[in-house]
Amino acid sequence: MIIPCIDLMDGKVVQLVQGREKALEGEAPLTMLSRFAKFPEIQVIDLNAAVGDGGNSQIVHMLAARARCRVGGGVRTAERALGLVEQGAHRVIVGTAAFTPALAEIAAAVGAERVIVALDSKDGKIVVKGWRQATDFTAEQVIGRLERHCGGFLCTYVDKEGMMQGTDLDWFRRLRAATRHELTAAGGISTLEEIRELHAMGVHAALGMAIYTGRLDLAQLAALG
Repeated sequence: MIIPCIDLMDGKVVQLVQGREKALEGEAPLTMLSRFAKFPEIQVIDLNAAVGDGGNSQIVHMLAARARCRVGGGVRTAERALGLVEQGAHRVIVGTAAFTPALAEIAAAVGAERVIVALDSKDGKIVVKGWRQATDFTAEQVIGRLERHCGGFLCTYVDKEGMMQGTDLDWFRRLRAATRHELTAAGGISTLEEIRELHAMGVHAALGMAIYTGRLDLAQLAALG
C-alpha cells in the first residue's frame, strides 16, 4: 500500500527536511486530500503538536472526517488518542509516548489494532519529541516488546527524510525480519524501484517529498496500489 502524507504546520501543508527545515508548502489541506482521493489511506501529521508548539486540530478533524486517515503528532495521552478516533481518525500514530507507560493506556483506550507505533531512526538511534531528542536504543532492539500494544509500525529513516536521496532498504529488511506486524516505511523514498522492493518485503510506503516535488507521479503510484 502507498500512503500519501499530509504534514501540517501553522495551518499549512508543508514538507520538511529531517523534521527541521521547511523545504516547501503544498496546496490547501482539502485540495491535497482531493489529489490523494485514489489512495486507500492518508497519513496526517500535526507537526506543531509533535513539538508542543500549538496544533492544527480543526484541520486534522476536517481531514479525518472526509477520508480514511492515520493521524499522528503529539499523541501522548489516551485522552488525545481517543479524541482523534472520535473525530474520525482510523488509526493513531504514537511516537514519543510509545516509550512511556502511556502506550499501554492508549492501546487500552482505542484498541491496540488502531495504534501505530512510530519508530523514527537517526544516526542509528530512535529519536523522539519531534525528532529533537535521541534515545540510547535502536528500532531493532525495541520493536518486539512494543508489538502487544499496537497493530503496526511506522518506521522513518530520518537521516534521509525529505532529501530525495533514496532510503536504506537494508534497515527495512532488518525490521521486517524482526516483526510480523504491519510495517510502513518512510524517509527518503524517491523511486518506483524502492517502492517495489518495499512491497516485495511486505512493507507499505509513506510518501511525502517525492510526491510534492513531482518526482513520483500520482497516477503511476495509484496504479501500483
